Amino acid sequence: MFDVFGSVKGLLKIDQVCIDNNVFRMHYKATVIILIAFSLLVTSRQYIGDPIDCIVDEIPLGVMDTYCWIYSTFTVPERLTGVTGRDVVQPGVGSHVEGEDEVKYHKYYQWVCFVLFFQAILFYVPRYLWKSWEGGRLKMLVMDLNSPIVNDECKKDRKRILVQYFVDNLNRHNFYAFRFFLCEALNFINVIGQIYFVDFFLDGEFSTYGSDVLKFTEMEPDERIDPMARVFPKVTKCTFHKYGPSGSVQKFDGLCVLPLNIVNEKIYVFLWFWFIILSILSGISLVYRIAVVMGPKLRHLLLRARSRLAEVDEVEAVAKQCNIGDWFLLYQLGKNIDPLIYKEVIADLSHELGVNTSLKQRMEP
Repeated sequence: MFDVFGSVKGLLKIDQVCIDNNVFRMHYKATVIILIAFSLLVTSRQYIGDPIDCIVDEIPLGVMDTYCWIYSTFTVPERLTGVTGRDVVQPGVGSHVEGEDEVKYHKYYQWVCFVLFFQAILFYVPRYLWKSWEGGRLKMLVMDLNSPIVNDECKKDRKRILVQYFVDNLNRHNFYAFRFFLCEALNFINVIGQIYFVDFFLDGEFSTYGSDVLKFTEMEPDERIDPMARVFPKVTKCTFHKYGPSGSVQKFDGLCVLPLNIVNEKIYVFLWFWFIILSILSGISLVYRIAVVMGPKLRHLLLRARSRLAEVDEVEAVAKQCNIGDWFLLYQLGKNIDPLIYKEVIADLSHELGVNTSLKQRMEP
């Protein structure tokens, strides 16, 4: 098992400097790890065995397996109900009249591992964009101030550089902040888009897949249709054609067992709930971000909460001179710098901004 999931352990490392937030990390860390792990799992023969095994008379088993895997198998929707072993051989498997009875082909299970990996890439795109745009600014500004044990002389020097940078670049960080807000919006758009994408991939079955599985347990055994058997059947049919001795076309009906779908059905039940939870949290995060952008008072309260050790007057003095970009950078610094050092940074920043304001007022005629 470690061999299968060992390749994703690099994604578990904790960054020394946090440049985003918890909901953002759920997209590029948790979700990417989950999708890559699932992608590796469905390609592992060690735990699943052969993805397909077909039985049919007169056709070599290896040939039938390959043919049905390439050209897909099918089920008969009318045979999904009934008692297995009495009414039907397996859910969806039964006799049918070609051209009259509806059949449903299942072509997607061959592509599950590739689609999961592609989804993982899409979930990482906003993180990649933000990391490129951020350019390591926070890491350079923190400069080891996230450690409580710092040499006094070194600490004083680094605090001075940080405060001087902030004073010199006051009101110049809006573009920096709004690029992060754009990436947050991309996360929300991505997870909603992924729900529709998987729904399209599974022939319109994903949008209600999780809720159908929950409803399934409450229905009568003879009447209920297992949504997991409908979307990911474990036993299907496959038709093979070949020329007979006289040159006429012969048709062979085979049964195919799909062990891979035992894993696939569980994967997509989990993903349904995960995507729903993630989309709700991302939506709430987006509403919160809009409130932060539109509400200066809310920003003051959040900065005060982040700077809980600093004096209230000092925090207010700094917050009044910060626009949304300055506030965002200062708030992010508060996440990374040691609280005691951050308190001193706020005090120094309040003093410097106060001195600058006094000088400007004196210079005005």
